[in-house]
Amino acid sequence: MSMTRRATTWLAARYPVCMNRRDFLTTSAGATLLAASSFAQDKDSAIPAYQSPVFNLHKFFPAPVKIAAIELLQSGKQYFLRTRSTDGVEGLILTKDMEDFVAILHRRVIPHFLGKDARDLETLVDDVYIANYKLSGQAFWCCVAYVEQSLFDLLGKTAHKHAGELMGGILRKEIPVYLSGSGRDTTAEEEVGVYVEGVQATGAKAVKFKIAGRMSANRDSYPGRTDKIFELAAKSLAGKVTLMADANGSYSAAKAIEVGKRLEEMKYLWFEEPCPWEEINETKKVADALSMKVAYGEQNSSLWQFQWMIDNKVFDIVQPDLNYNGGFIRAARVARMARKQNMWICPHNTQTGAASVNILTFAATTPNIGPYMEYVSRGPAKKESWYTPNFEIKDGVIPVPTGPGLGLEFDPAFIKKTTLVRA
Repeated sequence: MSMTRRATTWLAARYPVCMNRRDFLTTSAGATLLAASSFAQDKDSAIPAYQSPVFNLHKFFPAPVKIAAIELLQSGKQYFLRTRSTDGVEGLILTKDMEDFVAILHRRVIPHFLGKDARDLETLVDDVYIANYKLSGQAFWCCVAYVEQSLFDLLGKTAHKHAGELMGGILRKEIPVYLSGSGRDTTAEEEVGVYVEGVQATGAKAVKFKIAGRMSANRDSYPGRTDKIFELAAKSLAGKVTLMADANGSYSAAKAIEVGKRLEEMKYLWFEEPCPWEEINETKKVADALSMKVAYGEQNSSLWQFQWMIDNKVFDIVQPDLNYNGGFIRAARVARMARKQNMWICPHNTQTGAASVNILTFAATTPNIGPYMEYVSRGPAKKESWYTPNFEIKDGVIPVPTGPGLGLEFDPAFIKKTTLVRA
């Protein structure tokens, strides 16, 4: 079947009310335009490349894994997402940014998954978007991600395998991390000082500084702060660890190029989100002008847009957030897009401890993962008694948990004291 015919067949099936195949073929060469797109189709499929499956979950389970319950639990400011199959197997994760999303989770996301076969997780994730596309954004995709991640924990426990085995296999057993998590309320001296101490305490081989003012139209947090960070980092850390800088969308393209040239001279590994995230054309100008790597993508959640930006080289390193972008499946699809262009994927991450198990699992299973994963830490991990392992950074790496599911073990007594959050 020709690519044009496959394209029209897919559209006719997806949108039968809008047009039939013959109608589409007679409209302004629409099929030819779709077929000519560099990313509209996989070579052997009528499904757009950014939607085609990445995992084969059915092969691990001879029978359906029916989703019987999905519950939100709360302990103080912490929220947990628990899923349960009709066989009584449970998946459990610690979430992030949940308090403001409760209504979306209960009304829009949970009902879509209940009673379904968890082996169809990729289809379920795609279809919950179709049912709620007008809500698409961080609040919606975080809710989907938490359900999906908890179901991967459930599926792994059902199969008595690490969830990474369901995602194609474990490629690495420990993950190098870079220290992150600073704000812009510190002085330059404080900012560099905490990372000098953090490197000594953890053995981390890379750190990332927050520069400029955050979506600040070329303004610094206070005059001279960024210049002082560069000066102090050069004296204290340059040549000892890998350095990166994150502008959080603070610069115009012209200013970002100016700053980027300085970063090149100082041999920084990458320049993250130099321009406001929605101004894709400005980010591309910076990437085109610099020889160093430009990293971008933490705010984005459109797979089509990721594909377009990768194909058009808007950036050099792609950085979807594993929550904001909707979970493992959608991030794995972005990784596949990037892999075809020999591009790294280095997901954005603001989580530590039990909540960071997602980025460790993803990094362990993704072939084109970058050299360091983001970890919000300025020193030794705080030891908690209610979950294991402890996710401690030693010699700059964190071991990937090895147990079934995502490898986390929560203290049953602690979870028993949580409160069920209702709609």
